[in-house]
Amino acid sequence: MHVTGAVRRPGVYALPSWARLDLAVKRAGGPAKGADLEGVNLAAKVADGQQVVVPRGGAGGGAAPVGGPGETGSAPQAPISLNTATPEQLDQLDGVGPATAQKILVWRKQHGGFRSVDDLKQISGIGPKRFESLKAKVRM
Repeated sequence: MHVTGAVRRPGVYALPSWARLDLAVKRAGGPAKGADLEGVNLAAKVADGQQVVVPRGGAGGGAAPVGGPGETGSAPQAPISLNTATPEQLDQLDGVGPATAQKILVWRKQHGGFRSVDDLKQISGIGPKRFESLKAKVRM
């Protein structure tokens, strides 16, 4: 698990398979001053090779959006992490409803996380056209 961003000791940490992101942040010394923990789903399970970025609060924090959906024509939102996103965050993506969001979560759990954005192609209901519209809006 690679923990970076607004933590006291960024780095790579070995964690047990049952661990959640809250343990990863604790191993990295806890949040640094100015960290925006609302931008991280601390209850998400960790996956081998996963990276979690703890954003800083304020402008330029770089967190995946967690509030309501963005307005059309507004500034581009930061890509959503496929390995840590909640169903609500995934549901905000164009072309992803509650059923597809659940399929993404099930695939993530069954395969220990996404290794590449291209892994989305393996999910039923995400064809080439939908993948093309999603690939710039998601990250690892």
